[in-house]
Amino acid sequence: MQRKKIRADDHASLIGEEQNGKGPSYGSLSQASIEISELSEPSQVAHVPQISANVFSDGRTKIDFVLVWEADSQEQEGQTEEASAESKRPRQQRASDVHRTWRKKFLNKLQAAGLCIEKHVAQNEKKAVHYVLLNAPWSVLCYYAEDLRLRLPLQALPNQASNWSDRVAKRLRIPNILYEEVPNVPLDYYTCHFKANKLAWFLGSNDKNTFFSSTQRHRILYEILATTPYGHLKEGQIGVDRLLSEDVFTAAFPLHDGPFEVPSGGLAPHSLNERQVLFQSWARWKKWNRYQPLDHIRRYFGEKIALYFAWLGFYTGWLLPAAVVGTLVFIVGIFLMLTDIPAQEICESEDLYQMCPLCKECPYWNLSSICSMFKAGRLFDHGGTIFFSIFMSLWAVTFLEYWKRMNASLAHRWDCSDFEDIEERPRPQFTAMAPMTMENPITGVEEPYFPQRNRVNRVMAGSMAIIMMIAVVVMFLISIILYRAIISILVSRSGSFLFVASASRIASLTGSVVNLIFILILSKIYIALAHFLTRWEMHRTQTKYEDAFTFKVFVFQFVNFYSSPIYIAFFKGRFVGYPGHYRTLLGIRNEECGAGGCLIELAQELLVIMVGKQVINNVQEIVLPKLKRWWQKHELYSKKRQRKEAQSGLVPQAPWESNYELLVCEGLFDEYLEMVLQFGFITIFVAACPLAPLFALLNNWVEIRLDAQKFVCEYRRPVAERAQGIGIWFYILEVITHLAVISNAFLIAFTSDFLPRLYYQYTHAPDLLGYVNFTLAYAPRHFASQHNVTCRYRAYREESGKYSLTYWNLLAIRLGFIIVFEHVVFFIARMIDLLVPDIPESLEIKVKRERYLAKQALAENKVLFEKEARTASSTTETMPKDWELDGLHEKQEPTQLPKTTTHAGASKSDMHPQPHFEPHAGTP
Repeated sequence: MQRKKIRADDHASLIGEEQNGKGPSYGSLSQASIEISELSEPSQVAHVPQISANVFSDGRTKIDFVLVWEADSQEQEGQTEEASAESKRPRQQRASDVHRTWRKKFLNKLQAAGLCIEKHVAQNEKKAVHYVLLNAPWSVLCYYAEDLRLRLPLQALPNQASNWSDRVAKRLRIPNILYEEVPNVPLDYYTCHFKANKLAWFLGSNDKNTFFSSTQRHRILYEILATTPYGHLKEGQIGVDRLLSEDVFTAAFPLHDGPFEVPSGGLAPHSLNERQVLFQSWARWKKWNRYQPLDHIRRYFGEKIALYFAWLGFYTGWLLPAAVVGTLVFIVGIFLMLTDIPAQEICESEDLYQMCPLCKECPYWNLSSICSMFKAGRLFDHGGTIFFSIFMSLWAVTFLEYWKRMNASLAHRWDCSDFEDIEERPRPQFTAMAPMTMENPITGVEEPYFPQRNRVNRVMAGSMAIIMMIAVVVMFLISIILYRAIISILVSRSGSFLFVASASRIASLTGSVVNLIFILILSKIYIALAHFLTRWEMHRTQTKYEDAFTFKVFVFQFVNFYSSPIYIAFFKGRFVGYPGHYRTLLGIRNEECGAGGCLIELAQELLVIMVGKQVINNVQEIVLPKLKRWWQKHELYSKKRQRKEAQSGLVPQAPWESNYELLVCEGLFDEYLEMVLQFGFITIFVAACPLAPLFALLNNWVEIRLDAQKFVCEYRRPVAERAQGIGIWFYILEVITHLAVISNAFLIAFTSDFLPRLYYQYTHAPDLLGYVNFTLAYAPRHFASQHNVTCRYRAYREESGKYSLTYWNLLAIRLGFIIVFEHVVFFIARMIDLLVPDIPESLEIKVKRERYLAKQALAENKVLFEKEARTASSTTETMPKDWELDGLHEKQEPTQLPKTTTHAGASKSDMHPQPHFEPHAGTP
């Protein structure tokens, strides 16, 4: 493959007036204005300095961002159109011309914004891959750092992060197997919003190369890329994201710090780059039982990704007690299954109970044939289920309350407590297309504005589309119900005794698999629709945009994934009728619960959907990335070059090329969705399957390391984003928690046999002898005479088909149980909510003390300011009137800022900038 490089170091000299006098020129990437050198042979490439480092060819200029596009090998950028026009159709040629024009305008405006640009071309027989390397000079970094209100350090502090389990282990003086010393621990800092005219007061300001961290440089570059127009603003022709969606560029990404593999000889811990540290201490399978290095993750990937892994680790840790209790409940179910009197009665009944056919073509059958299935149902249907349902409801409430506390601690430690209210900027697409401006009531800054009434109208219109998609899901659910009924009939007609006896089970199991396939297909279609609707609604910030998109998709996915379990739990077998008066749906008799009852079918459905989805996702996350990477590498590298490189061994792969081979990081939405759906399965339907938390725990242990490997090894480095929490996902979890209480109450009352057994024990026999006969009704006389057979069926009905007094007594007991269960659980949950404060007391004290010390330091400084101002007003630098104490918004008089003593508890966010700090080795 052939490489070319095109440099534009002195970007300022390229800005001038157009020769035709039509306006200013933004510079050009044409060959007339920039240097081009050919690097076609491996020996020549070896002379390029630092080709394996993240720097330009001069060996000094950092690469902050990379833009990539692909073209046919005969079509070079800036070439005349004759060569390519012959090989392309007119429509393709027009699209190619438009893309070339947009690309040129965009890159010219990037140069006008002050960015340094260097271009490389990698070419093989089929295609040419163009790499544009971008660097932001010091002046650009300072301007955008102030504009973006980036927080930069004033003073370094030791990192005081710790886990409660580690603190407990230290107090008990026992070794903590979860703890591991991670090298290069990030320091904590007092931080303040950056001000260019106060540069000397920030830590490490004397070294321009290390003053801004790599993630901060990436954020600045992405802000420039996202807000640079290339066409008509009102048509949304702005930013690199739109160019990527239009295939003008094929990729835009910052570079990883280096390779994640550690050389075979090893390196000293302090010599490892950040990516290697994360791989060694986090992204390997053998680290499954270690704490996650959250501060390292935050430093490398940003707060948004770090908060996801913090939440996932916290959730997985809390699954441990739930899994233990659920497993114990399941073990209790095994012992009850072996000693259950009704199960023994069924197994020993032989032909005592002849049951009515389960479908029109089905034969009569003996109740003794369901011995094994009835026993299996007892694994999940017993008194321990009540306890576990209450336990899981309270577990979910307590989990969310303690996550609030951890989220508050992390947000304070990472200086993002006020991000959504004060620091977050409007989305570039919103800024370009908003019809008016209005003053922000919080910051007082004039910002683009979209009328709330117009947005509500658009949301309502989009809701209609969502309702239509949900109707499609319901239609598929009805088709699955009909499928089960038809399959049951066909299997029953097969004549094979083995198939006939298992007809209902086969229909239910295959129906679950078909339902899972429908779920996965419909999900892909709906997500594309949700993206379009959310963009159309014109949400101001990225957080609100993501929250709106998440809500749309989750409502659909909730119906998509939970519709079938809800049908089995609460509707299947409820509207069947009785022999001689069966009810039908579209001419087909309504489904009855299987021989073992609906609860065992619900457990089966949960295991198929939840575990099946988890297995499919994990296989996809392991296999698909490797296949995609192999295919992309195969596309980029010709066989000729591979042979040449293998023979010479002199050509190191450029970092932008190796990073381009990695996969695109598509965000955290799919990761959150998978976990939140799992949370719903283990709480809403936990009464049917006590083992669900155990399966979730095992999956999450794999999921953490699998996601870590993807971000460190498989994905291109994402742009670091700030976040205050996990967003709307938290409120969705709260709604699921409340639904779980109601769902489990109805499951126990109407789907489980717990209350009928309890009623029989108190009214008939404490040992449950005769319970099976108690639950069976006789077919009406006209049905028996018509078929000349007397049969039984499961119901509380009289021989005439009317509901018996027992049915009405049980209905009253069931409704009373639901009311008592919900009130007791909601009351205890409310008490937990009141007893567990959202913010830890230690954090509240710390924040209050920081504010107090900041005000005290301000008062002390004010006296010194006035004294020095009177004595040295002619020679000292004055403080501008618009200087604000960050967080307190208290303005100072224009005086010199003298050296002051740093208080140990001074605020990270409210600390007043102090001069003469010595540069610290741990500067970001």
